[in-house]
Amino acid sequence: MKGNRRLEGRVALVTGASRGIGRATALALSREGAKVVVNYNRERERAEMVVDEIRRMGGEAFSFKADVGDRRMVEEMVREALREFETIDILVNNAGVLMGGGSLLEFRDEEFDPMWRVNVKGILNCSRAVAPHMMEKRYGKIINISSVAGLGTALLPGNTLYASTKAAVIIITKRLALELGPYGINVNAIAPGFISTEMGLGQWSPQELEERLRYFREKTMLRRVGEPEDIADVVLFLASDEARFITGQTITVDGGRIDFISHSL
Repeated sequence: MKGNRRLEGRVALVTGASRGIGRATALALSREGAKVVVNYNRERERAEMVVDEIRRMGGEAFSFKADVGDRRMVEEMVREALREFETIDILVNNAGVLMGGGSLLEFRDEEFDPMWRVNVKGILNCSRAVAPHMMEKRYGKIINISSVAGLGTALLPGNTLYASTKAAVIIITKRLALELGPYGINVNAIAPGFISTEMGLGQWSPQELEERLRYFREKTMLRRVGEPEDIADVVLFLASDEARFITGQTITVDGGRIDFISHSL
């Protein structure tokens, strides 16, 4: 029943919500009663499709174009969210980019810089913009999307630079949790394994794709790749008050990956 929805009356801002994990997350939060700000940078039509789907379900949502790597655009997005919905209770830092894929010795600034700007600075920009409001009301849930790459998975070469940005997300999560905990704000991260999204599938040529998918299935205890909904369901838990005593944690959602390149953290 509507009155039993876990997030009734809450407002969520989901970055990178026009597709993939972000889209699935926006829909999942809405189904549980949250009003949703659907952030996008390029995919306007897709973002509007997400908004339309939420409204068809009886929910409330609007889309907002903002490059999360741009502090001023993020601040304007947060101001608009507060004007429209009066509060922001949940921030899901999902926006991310994956570029390059060569050897570390082939380091290229034009590949690394955009990943750092979105994957790391984007989380800092959005969290900094939302935190004062959450601190004032002494309530908030911040959920950052990292990756098992940041934990040291994948024997496959080529994701070192991406992995470094996702490792940074994990320590940022811990430090934000420490700073914001006294204000009643929970900050956690999710480290997805390989998820079937356009970003994940689009990094290889058609010739390589089946080989890589076979690799991930074989290196996952459950013998399958993940779906966006597998991550969205965990976001939903962390965004709810069922997770009220969890903070500073990184929850791995990878189907049981066994290809860690080191046992150390």
